[in-house]
Amino acid sequence: MEAFSPFPPQWTESAIHALEFCCPSCKASSMEAKRVWINRQAPVTTEDYRRKWQEFYQCHCSTVWWAWSTDRPPSDLVKRDI
Repeated sequence: MEAFSPFPPQWTESAIHALEFCCPSCKASSMEAKRVWINRQAPVTTEDYRRKWQEFYQCHCSTVWWAWSTDRPPSDLVKRDI
């Protein structure tokens, strides 16, 4: 699987930074992406000492975008305490 490869795939070279965690062109979610690559070789440490990574996505509309892992919205699959 390409997502965890230590080397960036060529398709990530044209990526643009998405300010929202979705495709900047068509607003499709990351779950609809055709390809994914996570840049785990170069984490960034935040001011509260947590790590974040760049996540790259190739959308079905052919746009390649990236966003920080910390910008990902909460998952509907995780059980939350109310």
